[in-house]
Amino acid sequence: MTTNSAKILLIEDDTRTAMSLEKMLLSEGYAVTVSHRGDEGFARAQSEHFEVVITDLRLPGIDGLELVRRLHVAKPRLPLVLMTAFGTTETVIEATKRGAFEYLIKPFEMEDLLEVTAKAAASGRLMSEPVDLGEAGAVGEAIVGNSRVMQEVCKAIGRVAAKPVAVLLRGETGTGKELVARAIYQHSTRADKPLIAVNCAAIPESLLESELFGHERGAFTGAESRRIGRFEQADGGTLFLDEIGDLSAFTQAKLLRVLQEKCIQRVGGKETIPVDARIIAATHRDLEDAIRERQFREDLFYRLSSFVIPLPPLRDRLEDIPDLARYFLRRFARELELSSAAIQPDATAWLQQQPWPGNVRQLANVIRQALLLARDFPISVNNLKAVTAKKTDASALSDRSLTAFVDEFLDAARQGTLADAHAAVIEAVERQLFARVIELAQGNQAKAARWLNVSRQTMREKLTHFGLRTPGASAGGKGSA
Repeated sequence: MTTNSAKILLIEDDTRTAMSLEKMLLSEGYAVTVSHRGDEGFARAQSEHFEVVITDLRLPGIDGLELVRRLHVAKPRLPLVLMTAFGTTETVIEATKRGAFEYLIKPFEMEDLLEVTAKAAASGRLMSEPVDLGEAGAVGEAIVGNSRVMQEVCKAIGRVAAKPVAVLLRGETGTGKELVARAIYQHSTRADKPLIAVNCAAIPESLLESELFGHERGAFTGAESRRIGRFEQADGGTLFLDEIGDLSAFTQAKLLRVLQEKCIQRVGGKETIPVDARIIAATHRDLEDAIRERQFREDLFYRLSSFVIPLPPLRDRLEDIPDLARYFLRRFARELELSSAAIQPDATAWLQQQPWPGNVRQLANVIRQALLLARDFPISVNNLKAVTAKKTDASALSDRSLTAFVDEFLDAARQGTLADAHAAVIEAVERQLFARVIELAQGNQAKAARWLNVSRQTMREKLTHFGLRTPGASAGGKGSA
């Protein structure tokens, strides 16, 4: 599910600024409602459904801080973004205490606004979109399956959801770890508090410490103001650490200390800040192997695994495929606005004979494409084979092309004309990747960064490193407010 269709309430008393921000958000596909007063915005946020509220600090009627406080009490799962030209330390801390998801210091670049809005919308979806546990007829997000192993998963969620313990979710990519994390949160005693998600593998190591623990102004180059980390944002609520097995030894040590002492220190700071965040961690890695290879701390593993929920791969629960197929048909029929969606019995049987290395995520993708290919007729075996054949052909072509590309560097290394083949391959791939993504994004660095799931700072650093210009930037790809 994309977040760019989210409904945004923008509260800004300056008409020109409001128009500029609204135009940028609309261009990204958001549905935007504008209010010019704090009291008016508060009333609309209470009576209407929005996924994100973006508000200025100084407003007539009710100021931004008071609005954040009231809205957080009324709708604790609604992400609130505060904009201020008066970014004192006290303001930042007070905004966070009152429930702000994030804050922006004016003047800021439009890319900053888009990046924060996307994160806020994604966070709101994690908190608010319900996850059904194996209910027949579900069309929203659901954990589907009546197999013995999936019944055990649902029982485990029920047993641990209300308990104040850390949970470790283990399973291959595509098995539904995020869905299970959301179900645990929604059935916990902290469901009225924030759920903050961090993908540890998607954030560069140089930025991850600040992302988790925050930083003080001047802590490093570019730290122009104090930043509140995800632990502080999740205080009283839940912190979901995805791909925990990819943490560096340094970050593992800092995380262990937080779990032991229940307090943090921001990067560059000396103040000890108590935090109370329930941890749900997830990984596709074999952490026992990582421990033996000294890539993961054993003491951290035991801290994270107070309660472990293993998620089975799809190949171990093939009896669930008919239920999953019906679920995805209902869901995609609604999404694609189709009047009917069905699958032939022999096509369902064919699905049960496949290995599914990408698990449920791969199955969903195949059914969605087959549904489009079938054109209002029941999905047939031929439809499914056509979809999977395209993927196989594309993968084979990609493998051949990649082999030829790598061979060029290895030949040079074998002949002694290339000292570091590994670094050269990475450099060449990244140059092509970042050049292409910024071209497709028409110079919009925030959009390109979201597509690659990297930070905007990483995007800027790579563009500078490779000497890449951003097409369209001078024509409005960047801006400030």
